[in-house]
Amino acid sequence: MLTAPHFSPARLIAVTDRVAAAARRAGRDPASVRLLAVSKQQPIAVVRAAAEAGQAEFGENYAQEALAKVDALRDLPITWHFIGHVQANKTREIAAAFQWVHTLDRPRIAERLSAQRPHHAEPMDVLLQVKLGNEPTKGGILPAEASALAAVVAGLPRLRLRGLMCIPEPATGEAAQRAPFRRLRELLETLRGQGHVLDTLSMGMSDDLEAAVAEGATIVRVGTAVFGPRN
Repeated sequence: MLTAPHFSPARLIAVTDRVAAAARRAGRDPASVRLLAVSKQQPIAVVRAAAEAGQAEFGENYAQEALAKVDALRDLPITWHFIGHVQANKTREIAAAFQWVHTLDRPRIAERLSAQRPHHAEPMDVLLQVKLGNEPTKGGILPAEASALAAVVAGLPRLRLRGLMCIPEPATGEAAQRAPFRRLRELLETLRGQGHVLDTLSMGMSDDLEAAVAEGATIVRVGTAVFGPRN
């Protein structure tokens, strides 16, 4: 018989400590790295408990599941990040409910998000998802396509391009883990050289967040280490 899931504040503290320690080892201010708790498939009560324990930012992968959480937790000061594949038929809901989208990879989606972003809201913060490996199921643009998409997004009035995101293939060992994160950081620097004002690298998860922080991550996306294995 499965027990009801519950939230352990000790897990959140342990992950926060990991992020801070990784930042200090890299000679960085721990405050320069934000923890994004990946709450997909977590019950509303668990997300509420994590927010009441001090976690302010949550990432969701599936629009319908996320919208129920956003609605139920409106009384809490949560910043919601969409980190899943953006379907064209979900852009209106995503544009209304989320403050961030990490997975922008098509001009059409960017244009829809901008057009459908409510005018009473701040412009939506967005990241371009970059594909750094050969996994055919992963979304994202190729590095060579980043400049063109960045130019499109920069011209849209209701979006604010903040940086880049990646989901690299799993790797063993610090050097192998750091390599794709370094490539993403170098791509960000290239786009900055083209005039884009960018400040965000969303990279690193439960198993490789230290490598990501060492290469300049400003947001790490952590699910399992914060919430435990999903049922």
